[in-house]
Amino acid sequence: MINPNGRIVLISGAARGIGRAIALVLYAKGYTLSLGARDPSTLSTLTKDMNASRVHSARYDASEWSCHQDWVDGAVARFGRIDALVNNAGISTDITIRTATEAALDEVWAINCKAPLNMIRCALPYLEASGSGRVINIASLSGKRVANDHVAYAMSKFAVMALTQATRKTGWDRGVRACAICPSFVRTDMTAGVTQVGRDEMIDPADLAELVATVIALPNTASVAELLVNCRYEAMV
Repeated sequence: MINPNGRIVLISGAARGIGRAIALVLYAKGYTLSLGARDPSTLSTLTKDMNASRVHSARYDASEWSCHQDWVDGAVARFGRIDALVNNAGISTDITIRTATEAALDEVWAINCKAPLNMIRCALPYLEASGSGRVINIASLSGKRVANDHVAYAMSKFAVMALTQATRKTGWDRGVRACAICPSFVRTDMTAGVTQVGRDEMIDPADLAELVATVIALPNTASVAELLVNCRYEAMV
């Protein structure tokens, strides 16, 4: 396993939900963090008990590409390197084939697909320089199968799977390993309206964060391409 001490991890959407859980788990394991949020002030409750020398907060608006490079540049200026990128920020939508509009589709595509690609592009030179760079894309089981009518969300998560495979291919020879984490229902604000699965039956964000930490820590010789995480039985997964 890779020693986390001195390794720098960028996490998008870190203010709440899965991103917050990942930040807490990685920090506890010894990683140094650069956290991205649309409003960096929302990170204060997360970072207030963290050692200031091991945490950096940055503005991350998924739809604004210029701030992506600013975040990467700021993290490198602060810590001198980047060892891992966790693309966690995303949106859910109930857009169907019958209700789709161009504007709504463009928003989903910009946040769930184009933004992770651009973050990888910006961080890739530093991940390659690390020799053991890691890219973790928080996808979804909706990127592996279609279980409902929410076509835009499923399309975006299928695209994230393709992005992950392309990242593995692009960075492999320079030590970059990419993994798509594909959970079903996770107990966060995003799933507050879900009725088909009880809240206590959903995946705990902290448990998902432990899996992310494991994938980041695995050596180059034990790369996990995708990890499917379910809270209920599905025959096809």
